[in-house]
Amino acid sequence: MVFIMIAERQSLLSDEISNSRTRPDFMRGMVRVSREFGLDHITIMSSPGPSDRLLAPFMLESTLPAQFGREFDKNYFLRACPILPRLSQSILPQTWHLKDDDCPNGRSFPPAMKDLMERYGVVMGMIFPVTSVDGNRFLLRYDGDRPRLSQVELNELNMISLHAFDVFDRMRRAEVANPNLLSARELEVLRWTAQGKTSIEIGQILSLSDHTINAYMTNAIKKLDCVNRTQLVAKAIRLKLIN
Repeated sequence: MVFIMIAERQSLLSDEISNSRTRPDFMRGMVRVSREFGLDHITIMSSPGPSDRLLAPFMLESTLPAQFGREFDKNYFLRACPILPRLSQSILPQTWHLKDDDCPNGRSFPPAMKDLMERYGVVMGMIFPVTSVDGNRFLLRYDGDRPRLSQVELNELNMISLHAFDVFDRMRRAEVANPNLLSARELEVLRWTAQGKTSIEIGQILSLSDHTINAYMTNAIKKLDCVNRTQLVAKAIRLKLIN
């Protein structure tokens, strides 16, 4: 009976993600996945290297609070993270819990980093490393405040995550194949920008961090060969991408 319930949940969640046509649709499905497992946040990011210092440039989609990201990068916590070295040496999912004594590689979270994570409810989490068909490495990260997932839950979430990344990667590669085509999320951010909203305000409207909003804007600026937001909005209106 338990196996049937797990199979049904996995099938329902995977089907919802498969039916996504845009990144916003996809992220709504991923939020539901997170909540089904008692988790609060989902992040999709490209994999940083050992010499990288900031997290923001690698974030592709995330529901983590914007202020958390700002404080994380302000203190250069990326290089102090005990999880990343293990990710560079293994393709297995990595899990952690701040209340556990054991830490990956014998390293522990620095006190200031641990305090930041506790303040934002990022008490436990897991990262699933994945590789796209074009060879790029990405990470699916889940965060929340609950006991560690059981092995059964972890296996189920791993399967859902692999399926979800396959859907996300198809969207990503379609955007790369059409460099002048703005994604649905980029258009959404652009419309709010044209109405005079700041990145922080747009982030609050779309429940995204301001650095994620800035990343969308940077991508749109590059795609339409512009130099700033003002030129981007003007060109988008001229091309009838927005009203």
